[in-house]
Amino acid sequence: MKKAPVMLLKDILPRPGYIRSIERQRNKRSVHWAAECFAEWLGVFFYVYAGMGSTATLVVSNIAKQPNLSSLTQIGLGYAFGIILAIVICGATSGGHFNPAVTIAHMVFRKFPFWKGMRYIFFQILGSYVASLVVYAQFKSYIDVSLETLAAAGTLDEVLFTANGPAGIFALYLVAPQTMGRVFLTEFVSCFVLAIVIWACIDPSNVFIPPPAAPFIIAFAYAAVIWGFGLPGVALNTARDIGTPGGGSYAALTALTNIPAMLLGVFVYETILMDSTESSQKHIWRWFTFSPTMEGWCMSTTYHKNNTRNQ
Repeated sequence: MKKAPVMLLKDILPRPGYIRSIERQRNKRSVHWAAECFAEWLGVFFYVYAGMGSTATLVVSNIAKQPNLSSLTQIGLGYAFGIILAIVICGATSGGHFNPAVTIAHMVFRKFPFWKGMRYIFFQILGSYVASLVVYAQFKSYIDVSLETLAAAGTLDEVLFTANGPAGIFALYLVAPQTMGRVFLTEFVSCFVLAIVIWACIDPSNVFIPPPAAPFIIAFAYAAVIWGFGLPGVALNTARDIGTPGGGSYAALTALTNIPAMLLGVFVYETILMDSTESSQKHIWRWFTFSPTMEGWCMSTTYHKNNTRNQ
C-alpha cells in the first residue's frame, strides 16, 4: 500500500533562501534547544507583560483618584489573554510550559529531561524579569507621579511597599487582614485546581477538550482564580514571583507553594482521573449513555461494566 504524500509548508509557501538556511541550522539537534528556550522566555514575557500592565494601570489610577481605568476583572483578562498568546504562539516550539511548576511536573511524571527542564526554568524566570523591566520603563512617568502624590499626602512610607503602592505593581504584598497561613491555603488550593485543569487539557484521552480549545480553557481557568481570589492573594506562577523584584516572604511562600501544589494536582489527575487503559470511544460512550435519572445511570453503568468484562 502506497503511503500518502506528505505536504510541508515549504511546498505551498516558498520562503527566501536565507530563511531556509536559518531553518536548517535551527532545526539541528545541537541548536534547536535555543529556539525552545526562547519560546519559553517569550511565552512567559507575554503572560507577565499583559497581566502586569493591567495591574500597573489599576495601581497608578487608584493613587491618582481615577479608579475606573482598570479593575480586577481587567487584570484577570490581561493574564488570560497573555496565556492565550503564549500558548498559541510559542507552545508549538517548546511544548508550552511557561511555568517552573509545570516543567517540574513534566520532569516527574513525563520523564522530561532534567537539564532541559533546568534550561526551561531559567528562561521562564528571565522572561518574567524582562517583562517587569519593560512594564517599569513604560510606566516610569506614572510611577514617578504616583510617588510624588503619595509623598505630598504624607503616606509614601505607609503605602509604597503594599499591594496598593507602586511596588505592588511588580510584587505581591499582604492585604490586611490577610495572614500568611491563609495565603498559603489560597495559593495551594488554587494551584492544585489549575494543575488538574492543565493536565486535563494535555490528556490525549480526554475527548471533551480538543487541542484548539486547550489554550482558552487554561487561560480562563487562570482568570477565574484571579477573579475569585485576587483579593486574598494569588501568584499562580513561580516565574512570576521569582522573576519580579520585591515581595519578601510573601513572594517566597507563593513561589514555593506552586510546585508541591502542582505536583499533587498532577498526581491526582494521573492516578484517578486519567485512564490509559481505555479508548477514547469508551469515554464518549459512557458520557452519551448517561441518563437524567438515577435508574438510567445505573443501567448504563451496569451495561458498560458487563460489556467491558465480556470483551
